[in-house]
Amino acid sequence: MTDERVSRRAYLATAGTGIAMLAGCSSGGGDPGTEGETATDTPVVTGTPTATPESLSGTLTVATYSSWVEDEGAAGPWLKQTFEEQYPDVTVEYVTPDGEVSHYVQRKQQGAPIDADMYVGLNVDQLITADSNLDTDLFDTPQLSNARNVKDGLRFDPQGRAIPYDTGYISVVFDESAVPRPETFTDLTEPEWEDGLLAQNAQTAATGRAFLLWTIKEFGTDGYLDYWRDLQANGVTILDSWTESYSNAYMNGERPMVVSYSTDQVFANRYDYDMTRHQVAALNGQGYANPEGMARFAGSDNADLAAVFMDFMLTAEAQGEIAVRNVQFPATTDAELPSDFAQYAKEPETPVTFSYDALKGSLSEWTDSWAQQFASK
Repeated sequence: MTDERVSRRAYLATAGTGIAMLAGCSSGGGDPGTEGETATDTPVVTGTPTATPESLSGTLTVATYSSWVEDEGAAGPWLKQTFEEQYPDVTVEYVTPDGEVSHYVQRKQQGAPIDADMYVGLNVDQLITADSNLDTDLFDTPQLSNARNVKDGLRFDPQGRAIPYDTGYISVVFDESAVPRPETFTDLTEPEWEDGLLAQNAQTAATGRAFLLWTIKEFGTDGYLDYWRDLQANGVTILDSWTESYSNAYMNGERPMVVSYSTDQVFANRYDYDMTRHQVAALNGQGYANPEGMARFAGSDNADLAAVFMDFMLTAEAQGEIAVRNVQFPATTDAELPSDFAQYAKEPETPVTFSYDALKGSLSEWTDSWAQQFASK
């Protein structure tokens, strides 16, 4: 499965120049919860990692995906610089292996050294894949003092190993000069919105997979394929990636609606785009939560240092920077965000998602059933 974060953040970086934090205000939204399934029973392992600037030294190796490090204004370089300023004897080294988490699953299977201390950019699908293919844990459970500030509804690991650090909410972005605001899923199948929607392949794009899961959440396992047949009959176009659908087709005016993120107006405001084409529709008042997490590799030689860095990523300042630089919502309730972020970032009234337990053993089946009928249409 391709990682669309690379293409999405590269596009956000090259669409304009520079990313700057404005004078911050403490904000992070309320606890989003999840409709039907909350993660309030997920263990929250809290505690204060034992560390002072004088007590920590060495090199922390952080595995991640390439755009976390390479994009203009990306969160990774800011976190590295700021952390190293606080801990002068520490060096943060990023590595971006091909295959991302799968690279480390394979090394674990082979009994090879992991050669990294933690991973940034873990999602629930990758965690399920790791757990399903290994007899032992790839990650362990750290003690983090700031973990208590993570919104319960974003926690996706029942064992508390993966800690969310940001989230996106999948929504429909639309051009209000071309189509009325779609209020429900059914609207997308009606004549007023015919030949209007751009969606993504659930096998190759995170947004496409999330939108598919959102339709399963809405129509159930017995009804989601029928809904997609209705979408198909109404002219939905399915492209392989977010880049193809959003930055190519939608931004070139080929269609008036696209499956994307509810933070779209943050991006549009930053580069002074016409807001007419950057309206956000929360179908049924919902948005599908798609959190990203970080986790410490089991057996790391720098376990304490990794825990301190993870805790740092959950501080109010770091959460604000990550949210602005990634154009996503923070994972915590106390992030320091610029005033215009709250104005343009549209948090859905009712976030929804599937839990780890609900997806384990079902995700591949659901996606394969969908792909057999719609991926090549």
